[in-house]
Amino acid sequence: MKIFFHRRFTKQYRKIPAKIKLRFEERIALFGHDPFDPSLHNHALGGIFKGYRSIDITGDVRALYKALDEETVEFAFIGTHHELYGM
Repeated sequence: MKIFFHRRFTKQYRKIPAKIKLRFEERIALFGHDPFDPSLHNHALGGIFKGYRSIDITGDVRALYKALDEETVEFAFIGTHHELYGM
């Protein structure tokens, strides 16, 4: 699987604490092996995020991505539940 990061994602990622960055690296490695591992709580989104999917990074932090094709995804957003869904 090819994983890309949108410029907006990269900007948001720079602002998160180091501890969360480490957790993200662990979760993205798991995602690369099995995007639907139950511990990721991977699910489709609706509303303004229709077409995106969300995975859990921590209890409150989510990473949102979109499948570009069967083998490629692009992560577009990362943040707390409130930061993302309270937009």
